[in-house]
Amino acid sequence: MPKISEKGQRMPASPIRKLTPFADKVKQDGKKVYHLNIGQPDIATPDGMLNAIKNIDFKVWAYTPSEGTLSYRKKLTEYYNKLDYNITTEDIIVTTGGSEAISIALMACLDPGDEVIIPEPFYANYNGFTSQSDIVVKPILSFIDNGFALPPISEFEKLITDKTKAIIICNPNNPTGYLYSKDEMEALKQLVLKYDLYLFSDEAYREFCYDGRSFISPMHMDGLEENVVVMDTVSKRYSACGARLGCMITKNKELRTAALKFAQARLSAGMVEQIAGEAAVDTPDSYFEGVNKEYTSRRNTLVNALNKMNGVYCPNPGGAFYVVAKLPIDNADKFCQWMLETFSLNNETVMMAPATGFYSTPGAGVNEVRMAYVLNNDDLKQAMVCLDEALKVYPGRTVTSEQLVVGN
Repeated sequence: MPKISEKGQRMPASPIRKLTPFADKVKQDGKKVYHLNIGQPDIATPDGMLNAIKNIDFKVWAYTPSEGTLSYRKKLTEYYNKLDYNITTEDIIVTTGGSEAISIALMACLDPGDEVIIPEPFYANYNGFTSQSDIVVKPILSFIDNGFALPPISEFEKLITDKTKAIIICNPNNPTGYLYSKDEMEALKQLVLKYDLYLFSDEAYREFCYDGRSFISPMHMDGLEENVVVMDTVSKRYSACGARLGCMITKNKELRTAALKFAQARLSAGMVEQIAGEAAVDTPDSYFEGVNKEYTSRRNTLVNALNKMNGVYCPNPGGAFYVVAKLPIDNADKFCQWMLETFSLNNETVMMAPATGFYSTPGAGVNEVRMAYVLNNDDLKQAMVCLDEALKVYPGRTVTSEQLVVGN
């Protein structure tokens, strides 16, 4: 029979979705699964988006311009300039989800064999997007002990070669929830300018910053106009993951011209989604205030419960809606599958994402899991009770029974 490509064999499976068949089997058997594996919010999508779809009135469901409709790009410009990005409609290419924004940016900026530096753990699909384009990921480890802060710039410089073309950051971070500080962003700016690199800024979680902390984009920093590429999505901001609508933003006109050719090759983003996205920009601030308050409460519920468990450590994230927790286990992939295949408490179990898939360094994250606090507080509490009991009986736990009793 014909063989699949080497690229097809090399393409990594999603740590977020690869255990879905096991979860489906559990649910078919009548068990309840608490889905902490995927960033699918249960927050209601804004009424304005939904009403815009309900009130659509067109005779032909037509193509849109490859760069996105002018009316939607005007509304996006309004949104971003309210955040002091100082852009025009010409700086935006509308994409099919944030995923396509990342993919197009990589293809337009890097050639096969070029290198991109990414602090890890990082959004798992960066591994997939770079694999598709034959781009080499040069990971740089951040550590749970200091909350996954940005590694020292000196560590970045050790990795830079004549093949290095870009750095990717996700801020606030998926999967760790870490929110980069002004000093960290300034250090990245100086590094990018020193070596003339692109700085890709994945800003899917811009609205989700907690404890009064501020979000800082490289778009706020003078001197980076030719270097910065913002990759964004409506998925998380408006709890509209199924809309598959995002955008790529750059003030670099040569880059935008190249990126538009890739956008033309895939034709266009959807018309209905852009109609909804246009309406979304008018979502009142009160919506985000309520969402922020709810996620802050959920974060506190999850982090507090985890850190009360024997042998568990979880830093308190400053943004997004994820945590990475270190568990007293031998292997996160094995443990997460065991939770679905073998363990249940009162006919309930928990689905998590093994953190190994959020690293590129072999062996990293082997005792860590990512959890998304996208469920209500009551469900989160029940899920944590279930996890706590599972850790006590898991055959591959890495602390003794005595240690489990006396604490960390």
